[in-house]
Amino acid sequence: MCSLSRDFVSLHSNNQFIERKMFFTGIIIAIMTFVTIGIWHPIVIKTEYYWGTRPWIIYLFIGIGCCGTALFIENVYLSSFLGVFGASALWGIGELFAQKRRVEKGWFPKNPKRKYNC
Repeated sequence: MCSLSRDFVSLHSNNQFIERKMFFTGIIIAIMTFVTIGIWHPIVIKTEYYWGTRPWIIYLFIGIGCCGTALFIENVYLSSFLGVFGASALWGIGELFAQKRRVEKGWFPKNPKRKYNC
């Protein structure tokens, strides 16, 4: 298993030194998740602005492909990244249609160069 750790020594109550470790794998995956979600947010907004909801099928293929690939990768960081990226792409399908409704409500600007079916 691949994980980053840091060794440190602490002084126990009876003056014995005890070696302890800190593992950073969870924090690194959390940061990757946060960044991935931050990347997908503007992608969904721009996709709806320029192309509407038609590219949802691309999101589906990306999501299934990344999640499927994550199942076969042993490296915990790469597998986690692909899993989170794929899940975010699948979640983005719903957000793409929600973004369309937000545009219809006037919460986001419409693309003046695109034709809307209202």
